[in-house]
Amino acid sequence: MKIRTRLALLFCLLTASILAVFATLVYLSAEKSREREFYESLTKEAITKANLFIQARVDATTLQTIYRNNRAIVHEVEVAIYDTSFRLLYHDAVEIDVVKETHTMIDSIKQFRELRSYQGLYQVVGLLFQHNGAQYVVTAAAFDQYGYNKLEALRSSMLVISICSLVCIACAGWFFAGRVLLPINAIVQNVKDITATNLDLRLPTVAGNDELGELIATFNAMLDRLDHSFAAQKQFVFNISHELRTPLAALLAELQITAEKERSTAEYQRAIEQAITDTQRLIRLANSLLDLAKASYDASEISFKDVRLDELIIEARSQVLSSINAHAAGYKVSIVFEREIEDDDCITVRGNEYLLRVALVNLIENGCKFSPSHTATIALSYNTSHVIVRCTDTGIGIPAEELPLLFTPFYRGSNRHYADGNGIGLSLTRKIITLHSGTISVVSERNSGTTFTLEFPHLYSSPHSSNMQ
Repeated sequence: MKIRTRLALLFCLLTASILAVFATLVYLSAEKSREREFYESLTKEAITKANLFIQARVDATTLQTIYRNNRAIVHEVEVAIYDTSFRLLYHDAVEIDVVKETHTMIDSIKQFRELRSYQGLYQVVGLLFQHNGAQYVVTAAAFDQYGYNKLEALRSSMLVISICSLVCIACAGWFFAGRVLLPINAIVQNVKDITATNLDLRLPTVAGNDELGELIATFNAMLDRLDHSFAAQKQFVFNISHELRTPLAALLAELQITAEKERSTAEYQRAIEQAITDTQRLIRLANSLLDLAKASYDASEISFKDVRLDELIIEARSQVLSSINAHAAGYKVSIVFEREIEDDDCITVRGNEYLLRVALVNLIENGCKFSPSHTATIALSYNTSHVIVRCTDTGIGIPAEELPLLFTPFYRGSNRHYADGNGIGLSLTRKIITLHSGTISVVSERNSGTTFTLEFPHLYSSPHSSNMQ
């Protein structure tokens, strides 16, 4: 069921419920008013006829004649008069006797002075009448034909008015629901025009700060994110293709040249070593891409625990120095603790141990690769709220104009000829640091070295903060 139909039906049901409650209250009120007024009319008729019979001493035959004549035209009130001993003094029509008085009824009227009741559709009133010190019991009964006719007319009128009102309300509800949903229909048409090939299209904004405007703004923001994500994905795929093509082409060319003719043992050895180098480059690229993908996950999908950064730095240093390239180039990594560690919490962070080690290994390897002496220094410190890690080298440095692009995926600066790489390491490192609510900054001078500074919030408790000033 469409929203327009649902809104119109809900509107009709709500209005019908209100009309039904209102009509019921009006009808019940009218019924109570009719009943009360007719009881009052019966009381007056009973008193009038009692005065005529007892006080004015009009004979019974005359009163009964008047009753029979009126009864042929209207529903005349039937009156009976008793003394307190239940002796009948007068009755309009004994042969009819609608009330059928009993001794118990007479006693109740004497006790309560007035009683009102129903005999079928007839309303009955009984009252105690006094004259010259004597007491009489007078009953009166009649059928309120006129009142019931008015109620029937009221019921029919309300039914017709309610049906007509519901028809008008249904039409109005359908019309106004369509007017309300008109902007949404326009949004649907515009959304249908947006595909993967034209994510630059946006929904037109509407005037006013209502829910519809908020929906459009939210949808446009989502399109901005999707557009950015698609563009980044295209660039990412392009860069991956480029990075994979180079070592694969070199590996294929080397093997094809080697296989063209018989080679010496030394030449085969050199070809195998070159193939191993290209394969290692592919493996490093694949590992970097896997790490980059893992670092791009939502933080809720990655397991976090308490990690001591001093132990993690030692593990990262050992991992770097145990690689083949480190042995061949003679890498040297120094660790400096700038402050005495008074509490383990001041150097402990909530994080993923594997990803943090990847970030530290990338920084250490970069420091060693781009330093003529293949030396890097890792310094650990802390303050009242953060643990600080600095990775410093004495290498060729980074030009100032390249610093803003340093963390761009697959970006390689003017120093790319100095050492092999794929441009993933630093962008991966920043993703990991950001994932751990940390920050990374860099300071570099040409031919003077580079320093990367990492800051993470630690677990140090506030009661000990005075020891850390």
